[in-house]
Amino acid sequence: MKRSLLVLASGFLFAIGLGVSEMTRPEKVIGFLDVFGHWDPSLAFVMGGAVAVYAVAYRFSQRWDAPKFAPRFRVPNNRTIDRRLLGGAALFGAGWGLAGFCPGPGIVAAAAGVAPALYFLPSLLVGMLLHRWLLE
Repeated sequence: MKRSLLVLASGFLFAIGLGVSEMTRPEKVIGFLDVFGHWDPSLAFVMGGAVAVYAVAYRFSQRWDAPKFAPRFRVPNNRTIDRRLLGGAALFGAGWGLAGFCPGPGIVAAAAGVAPALYFLPSLLVGMLLHRWLLE
């Protein structure tokens, strides 16, 4: 029960952060990606803040033997850059640039009833099912 409440609180905090930073607004994201037009650099500060918080949290986590709610840490050790990684990154970037949403902000915006996100969410789910069906 305690773990479920912590997960719920973490998700809620993440959703609030996405809303406050306006990552749920496609025009804000597209403005950030439009480096040769009317570039909006504000999301660079959001990303920088997120990286800074993660860096501090990661340093603290190195002192622990295990996470609070799991038997061990799961840190990826695969550092191979292959076709699947590059293809997935390119597809993610193209989708983010075209739709103005990535999965987290898209789900939060859909939950808030933002019309474009309501179209994005089924597309996200179809893409996930296609990946499972074709590549796993």
